[in-house]
Amino acid sequence: MGELRIGTASWTDPTLLASDWYPQTANTPETRLRYYATKFDLVEVDATYYAPPAEATAKSWAERTPAGFTFNIKAFSLLTGHPTKVSALPKELRPDTDKKNIYPDALDPQAYEDVWSRFLAALEPLHAAGKLGLILFQFPPWFTIRRDNKQYLTEVARRCAPLRVAVELRNHTWFDGDNTAETLEFLRRHELPYVCVDMPQGHSSSVPPVVAATADVAAIRFHGHSDKWTSKDIHEKFGYLYSERELRDWAPKLRGLAGEAGQTHILMNNCYSDYAQRNAAQLRQLLGLD
Repeated sequence: MGELRIGTASWTDPTLLASDWYPQTANTPETRLRYYATKFDLVEVDATYYAPPAEATAKSWAERTPAGFTFNIKAFSLLTGHPTKVSALPKELRPDTDKKNIYPDALDPQAYEDVWSRFLAALEPLHAAGKLGLILFQFPPWFTIRRDNKQYLTEVARRCAPLRVAVELRNHTWFDGDNTAETLEFLRRHELPYVCVDMPQGHSSSVPPVVAATADVAAIRFHGHSDKWTSKDIHEKFGYLYSERELRDWAPKLRGLAGEAGQTHILMNNCYSDYAQRNAAQLRQLLGLD
């Protein structure tokens, strides 16, 4: 079995800070990250989806965590085709528009290239410290299984190389019928890590919990099973505490996944209060990592 890493998709969520998970002495961004790193060796940075990180910020993350700690970085929304706030872009790259949100085609080609280069350059301190794991490209629900979308997946990998990317697909067409085998074979052929997901089923954005490794690194994200999945309130959407029985049922699947890859990243994205941290700790125990 390959190496298993377990962590959560946030360490700064306001509802987490309001819980009792952090000790009173962990009351600054620095002390909270240092405390988090005593409990887990992996974390996903969600803030980078909403705005490109500053290089100084990435440098501080590297300095505040021990050797062997890993940061997975969520790709900036513009790079995955999501609507992006104009205000999230550097002033000199903002298009002349009255719109609050834009898509990639709203930028001129050079500005688009600059967004890419600045995003990747900001991650260099983590890469240099050996603490950069995967760059998570979570694509929108309208990103279907089409030739040009497949081509974009390979373009993403090319742009990011030698940094590693991981692909989370959120449109069911990638998994309809024989498409599951086609999707996994495509990702394996291009050595692109596939991000398995556990999420509520029966919604237009639902994808099945296909557990498979398509590269030397595997990843799985647990979104929970909230009955308010369609809510625009993210805490209602992700506010789900997994039961011990659910996690026990997942344990052999996770061991199997780890048997297919050299390293497996397990991330709890049920970020409400300390739910993610509690469930991540339970999984560590169930998988014998304590």
